[in-house]
Amino acid sequence: MIVTVTFNPAVDQTIQFDEPMAPDHVMRATDARFDAAGKGINVAQFLTALDTDCAATGIVGGFTGEFIRDELAADGVETAFVEVDGTTRLNTTALATDAEYKLNHDGPTVDDAVVDATIDRIRSNDPEQVVVSGSLTPGVSLSDVDAVAAAGDWDTVVDMEGRALRELDEQYALCKPNREELGEATGADVSTVEGCARAADAFRDRGFDRVLASMGGDGAVLATGSTLLYAEALDVDVVGTVGAGDALLSGVLAAWDAGADDAAALQNGVAVSSRLVEQAGTAVPALDDVAALRERVTVRELDG
Repeated sequence: MIVTVTFNPAVDQTIQFDEPMAPDHVMRATDARFDAAGKGINVAQFLTALDTDCAATGIVGGFTGEFIRDELAADGVETAFVEVDGTTRLNTTALATDAEYKLNHDGPTVDDAVVDATIDRIRSNDPEQVVVSGSLTPGVSLSDVDAVAAAGDWDTVVDMEGRALRELDEQYALCKPNREELGEATGADVSTVEGCARAADAFRDRGFDRVLASMGGDGAVLATGSTLLYAEALDVDVVGTVGAGDALLSGVLAAWDAGADDAAALQNGVAVSSRLVEQAGTAVPALDDVAALRERVTVRELDG
């Protein structure tokens, strides 16, 4: 069982425009969609679609929180959320012809009791692995993330911004920064694949058994301590990138859970992520061809 923890979930609104965005101009969207989101929720949706036993927990409230519950139930995702006062945030991604724009809310303010209740929900699922990811709603601190990692006999995976990863104190089984977050966390030059790989390997010394770094169109690297693996990105038509890192992480975790080795897990992660970026929004795409896509992903070992 894998339990995902989303301390600051969201409803993602994705709006498509067929022209560049401009100030002081009323923009008319040609398409719009709403998805239950937040990094841990995305991971739970993908893991469920990949037939991996999982449950989603975290904090929800208000009409947007109810939307998230309903959406996950419709997707067959097991949930164990903590209900709070306030309203789960609404995040907007605007896809225009010139660029991609992201407008995010903060989330409701909570107290320490909510973190304790979340840990209780995690324990009730008796997980082998816990995934804590995304931003923190006001009232939740990095010490609370460490508290989750220390609260039970489970491996903890963390996916947060670079500064947060750098300041965590507990030992973690895996962290999954993107290229920018890895650069922020390490201060290293991550402009090349080799630079990312070296930074990921060095960052293991900060309390991470493994580091999985996503690099967008350049693929992904996995530092395990014994090897540095690099997977090239597949050549696909990219429509949107929101949730691509979550899809990568989900594919890797699902493969490991099924007994795959590190190289095969990295292939699976890149294949799943490739399917997501071909669409707008964070909803799980059809994954029936993931096995075929996985065979197309090239993985090689880099020099340490």
